[in-house]
This record gives sequence, structure tokens and C-alpha cells, in this order.
Amino acid sequence: MNNNDILRRLRYTFDFNDAKLIELFKSGGEQVTRIEITELMKKEDEPGFKEMSDLHLAAFLNGFINEKRGKKEGDQPKAENKLNNNIILRKLKIALNLIDEDILDILKLANFRLSKHELSAFFRKPDHQHYRPLQDQILRNFLHGLQLKHQPKSGR
Repeated sequence: MNNNDILRRLRYTFDFNDAKLIELFKSGGEQVTRIEITELMKKEDEPGFKEMSDLHLAAFLNGFINEKRGKKEGDQPKAENKLNNNIILRKLKIALNLIDEDILDILKLANFRLSKHELSAFFRKPDHQHYRPLQDQILRNFLHGLQLKHQPKSGR
């Protein structure tokens, strides 16, 4: 999955307008303009499309955590220069205050089954022997399940 697609899905799921997106980016430590938001929302084949960097998505997700959980006292976490699906899922888990069972339930909404042991492998450190990289398919199904949970009228 590309970063633009993740941002588009989260924007739709949580009904964020341009002003709210700008605010979330700023809270995560990045300044973006309304024009940049428009470029980031476009699909790859549309004129004016701008590919979203890992740094920008990390800043947005950090801002999303601040929005949902409240800003931490002191220094704010720095946005990562390099993201992977495991980090993205971890940030969404933190922002939405989810436990493993919640994530499994969200995946079930998208008709995707995963065991608790398989899920725990995604949250391990990369050098742990049971660490497993999160595949795009699982992240896509998780985002779809979130949409079904938060926008039930959108249908399947």
C-alpha cells in the first residue's frame, strides 16, 4: 500500500476535512498547505498527484495519536523517516487505544481471520525470532474493517 492510499482511507473513515488534516500534520510536526493536501489526495494517475513521503505519513499518524489520545507532556515523538506496515499498524493501535482483540474484531468485519499469535508477531521487534512483517493485504483489510466500524452506512 502506498502512503497516499492510507491517508485517503483514514480521511474518509474519520471524516477529516482539509483543515483537520492540516491541523493533524501540524500536531505531528509537519507543516502542509491546502494545496499539498489536494495533491496528496489525488490518485497516482491523476494530474497533480504528489507522492507522500514516509516522514509526512509518520507526522500525520503522530498528530492522529495526539488528537485521539492527547498530547504527551514534554518533547513530542519525532516522525520516522522510514515507515513499514508494522509501524503504521502500531501507530493506529496507539491512536485508537486498541487491544489485540479489538484489532482481530476489526479484521473480522472485513472478513479476514487472523490468530492472536499471528497478530502478536507484527508487534515484536524486528530482530526477534518470531517477528513477522505485516503484509499489505492485512493492513488493507484492517483499514477496510476500520471503515466498516466507523462508517457503517458506507456498505461493503
